[in-house]
Amino acid sequence: MTRRGKRWGLVAAVAVLPVLILIWLVTAVVRFATSDYPLGGAPEQASCTEALAFGGASLPDGAYDTDCTVRTWLDTDYLVTFRMPRADATGWLTRTYGEQPETRLCREGADLCLDLNSDAHPPPAGAGANAVTVDVTYESTSTARVRFSAFTV
Repeated sequence: MTRRGKRWGLVAAVAVLPVLILIWLVTAVVRFATSDYPLGGAPEQASCTEALAFGGASLPDGAYDTDCTVRTWLDTDYLVTFRMPRADATGWLTRTYGEQPETRLCREGADLCLDLNSDAHPPPAGAGANAVTVDVTYESTSTARVRFSAFTV
């Protein structure tokens, strides 16, 4: 290759670099503007056994319609929803956490709740979570829907 050909190759490489940087920048801006999770951490399916164990629990007998997800980025957040026999909900929470669930001061729509997120009421020893919240909503006279969240802070 001649000296002149080498020079044009260098000029072409230098000219293409700003274009590539601009393409990368536009792609990043579009991704950030159109994604619910532009920095990562979108919910992914998880093992229900793993999700509940992270909060020091296990799936109660008679549970069905389970859905378990995990979101990780800076923190880890497991979300588990399931249905179970209404008559067993209070007993499951008491056996699992040794605490009686609340019937007042619950999130809107919840009939029972348990918040383990303080020094006075921490998650059980060995749980990976710093906090656990459980909301139980009575759907009928025989069915309760449970929303369980265990997360780090």
